[in-house]
Amino acid sequence: MEQYTTKSGKPLKMKVKFVDHEKEVVKASEALPLPLYFTNAVFFTLFFSVVYFLLTSWREKIRTNTPLHVIELSEIVAIIAFVASFIYLLGFFGMDFVQSLILQPSNDIWAADDDEDIILKEDARKVPCGQALDCSITKMAPIASPKAAPKVVQKVFEEKAMIETPPPTEEDEEIIKAVVAGTIPSYSLETKLGDCKRAASIRREALQRVTGKSLEGLPLEGFDYESILGQCCEMPVGYITIPVGIAGPLMLNGREFSVPMATTEGCLVASTNRGCKAINLSGGASSVLLKDGMTRAPVVRFNSAKRAAELKFFMEDPENYETISMVFNKSSRFGRLQTVKCAVAGKNLYMRFTCSTGDAMGMNMVSKGVQNVLDFLQNDFPDMDVIGISGNYCSDKKPAAVNWIEGRGKSVVCEAVIKGDIVTKVLKTNVAALVELNMLKNLTGSAIAGALGGFNAHASNIVSAVYLATGQDPAQNIESSHCITMMEAINDGKDLHVSVTMPSIEVGTVGGGTQLASQSACLNLLGVKGANREAPGTNARQLASVVAGSVLAGELSLMSAIAAGQLVKSHMKYNRSNKDVTTVTSA
Repeated sequence: MEQYTTKSGKPLKMKVKFVDHEKEVVKASEALPLPLYFTNAVFFTLFFSVVYFLLTSWREKIRTNTPLHVIELSEIVAIIAFVASFIYLLGFFGMDFVQSLILQPSNDIWAADDDEDIILKEDARKVPCGQALDCSITKMAPIASPKAAPKVVQKVFEEKAMIETPPPTEEDEEIIKAVVAGTIPSYSLETKLGDCKRAASIRREALQRVTGKSLEGLPLEGFDYESILGQCCEMPVGYITIPVGIAGPLMLNGREFSVPMATTEGCLVASTNRGCKAINLSGGASSVLLKDGMTRAPVVRFNSAKRAAELKFFMEDPENYETISMVFNKSSRFGRLQTVKCAVAGKNLYMRFTCSTGDAMGMNMVSKGVQNVLDFLQNDFPDMDVIGISGNYCSDKKPAAVNWIEGRGKSVVCEAVIKGDIVTKVLKTNVAALVELNMLKNLTGSAIAGALGGFNAHASNIVSAVYLATGQDPAQNIESSHCITMMEAINDGKDLHVSVTMPSIEVGTVGGGTQLASQSACLNLLGVKGANREAPGTNARQLASVVAGSVLAGELSLMSAIAAGQLVKSHMKYNRSNKDVTTVTSA
């Protein structure tokens, strides 16, 4: 018989009990040992019946001039029944309503704590901030044979999780039916129940009943839903699992980094790892941070183009910079205004603010500062109509020339010199073939395609994988993957100089998904977890350099595979599923 053990080797006896809350609270709905719907029906009927009886009785007394304070036994019983039913209905409906009003989260986007609050507050807990996985598993005895394996095991991909979700309780069943019927909004479950895990379970079951589709295979257990409430995801019904591979070590600026990559594309990690090997054997890569500033660009409108131009001249006048900077900086301890670049389109003015953001990616930080400046400008430009705090001149999560030219986030260039014998032995090609392919593919081919910042082989592959692993915003992969790859033969054609220039890498090591346990662990692996208190911003800049170095390795390996004619062969070997796809059907 299989048995769990403690760290000291003693047998561990376990009793599992599923509860909805840490403390058992007696509710009004538990007043009678009857089904919830039946209890409610009884008290509703009793309440309205006694109200009708009392009103009829008092009307008769008024008609016959009988004093109202003279009451009969039946009226006393009716009054007692009225009070009892009123207390029940108030406890069942009224308190939940009042609680939902009190606990309802604010809809004011500026009411949330700023990014730097996460930086400065000490975490008193023993687990990482936003612990998202239940890691409190006791140490098990060595497995002697397949038969001795623990029965409670979660296999992510090939088999279903053997941890079964308990069937819904009678009370949960009533709530599920209400959600299906639309009488209880699905988005309000967390507020009404006060239990995020229970809310996700009820929402999941209601969704399956409404759609008629099974969510079997999408894990529900083993995740801390409290950690994502109000910051990472709304209306959760489970979580997905993505495998994380390690490329490296990558020698960058004299340090070695093991790069975590979350991906479902075969060959990607292996190819990047080969690039890291070639770089390491050639002495490593080096990177330089060119710029570091997040942007936000509101759009405002005037009655004339002349007035829009006047504000442009005011914003770009060096004499006004100190005042504008002081107004902008008062909202944050880390956000510091760097530049304001304006563009006029008819009566409309777009102002692109750039500021430093410490170790945060910084979108909230820069938006707060911009709002302060807009409020300040209303005093001198009362005819200014603020159309939107973002006018797409920023430009966020869209391919845009302004990011490619001016940069956004961290602008990084990374380079390495790959020795000729390493190109031959590790990359299985030669310097001349790589230089020619880079010119015709990454430069000429991309130009013919009209590429915008896409003068590379597959930078977005590496950026996306690292972003998912480290808790970055995956949508910002769009502008973060802007990259131009350059290759040149040096030392009389013997060696290869390769570089990647990436003007808009948008990363942070605090806030958002970086607080979840899995992503936090990957940041810790890179040595950039959380904020750098000695030199704010250092961790985020280091992460941007690692992203660029990983892209350099990925570009080097893929280009070599194409030059050597190995691309199709490797993908057929490592990126093909062995499963019979004809047997896969929709549940």
